[in-house]
Order: sequence, then structure tokens, then C-alpha cells
Amino acid sequence: MRVAIAGAGNVGRSIAQELVGNGHEVMLLERDPKMLRPERVPQAEWILADACEVASLEEAEIAQCDVVVAATGDDKVNLVISLLAKTEFAVGRVVARINRAENEWLFTDQWGVDVAVSTPRLMAALVEEAVTVGDLVRLMTFRQGEANLVEITLPPDAPYVGQPVRAVPLPRDAALTAILRGKRVLVPGPDDPLEAGDELIFVCIAEAEDSVRTVILGPTAVHHP
Repeated sequence: MRVAIAGAGNVGRSIAQELVGNGHEVMLLERDPKMLRPERVPQAEWILADACEVASLEEAEIAQCDVVVAATGDDKVNLVISLLAKTEFAVGRVVARINRAENEWLFTDQWGVDVAVSTPRLMAALVEEAVTVGDLVRLMTFRQGEANLVEITLPPDAPYVGQPVRAVPLPRDAALTAILRGKRVLVPGPDDPLEAGDELIFVCIAEAEDSVRTVILGPTAVHHP
């Protein structure tokens, strides 16, 4: 893919390094000359430009990019970049960084955002995932809340421990996508048994989360919001 990243700070450069390492073509846009450090990610294309200006984005040929990442440390800037990328240049996928949790409600498709990444929320979710057994933990939201990535760590008394995946009556709009067992990542097959301590990773819509929790943990499971 061709990916444009607005903001060449620590976050933007780290994203660029990961994407370059995975074989993607990366362009870094930075408006501060002091932050223009091509030697940090030499495989990327570096452009001195203000990503909030249409003319700068035109010159950078943003319309030719498959993905635009708004990765600056300013939420207002990230919203403007997202809106321009989507409405003026019809970029297929726009990913935006949320710096302040109180601004999360703004990062929707109305501002051109396809995927919003909230660092505070993500860190809180990872803490919960590490310590929570017997409840559903939301790890990430896709497409403005239409689907979520959620995790449940199976306690020993979960109703389907020892039974195969095909025996689990998951609700509509919910899919078991992976089982984390120790150091292994398993793609669940219908005959694979569930074990106590398994971390089950689901993709489901928000409305199905309570049903998934009830099925996997049982109707008497206590929900800790």
C-alpha cells in the first residue's frame, strides 16, 4: 500500500518504520522544518508540508494514497487532515490519532475518520485485558462503533470449558476470531476444545456484546462495567 502519515514526531516515525518494515510505501508529511529528519526513517519519502492545506496535499498527491494516517499531537489538526483526506481527495481509509480522551466523540465518519485510535483508551483496555478474568473487555472499535474487538478470558467454571467451539451458540453479528492459549495463537476450528485460561478474541457489534458475555460466561456472570 501507499500510506501518507501526517506528523513526523515519535508516533508518526514509529508508524512509518513499522509500515516500511512490512513492505509498504510510506510518505511522511511534516510542517516543522526542525522535525524533518529523513535519516530517522530513510526508506520513507519525507515532505515539508502543512497537511491542513489543500494545496500541500495536492502537491503531495494524497489522492494516490491507499491510507492516510493523521498522527500529530494536536487533535484539531488530526480532524482537519482526516476531513480533507476523505472529502477532498477520496482516500479509501483514514486513520486518526486521538490524543485527549475527551475529544474521542469527535472522531467519527462526519470528520472523515474510518478508524480512530485513542491512546488513553487503548492503554486502559490493555491493562484490563491483562488482569481481567471472567468478563468481557473491549480492546478496539472499528468503523465508528459498528464493530468491536473484544476479549474474554475463560474462568474454570465457564459453561463451555472442555467443549468444542461448534457447541458454542454465538449470537448473530459475533465471530470468534482467535484463541490465545499460553504462547500460542490458534485459529479456532469447529472441533477445537475450549480450555480454562483461554483468551477468546471476538469481533462483534456493540449490541451483541452482552449476549456474547452471557453465552461464554453463563447467565449468572457478573458484569463489571
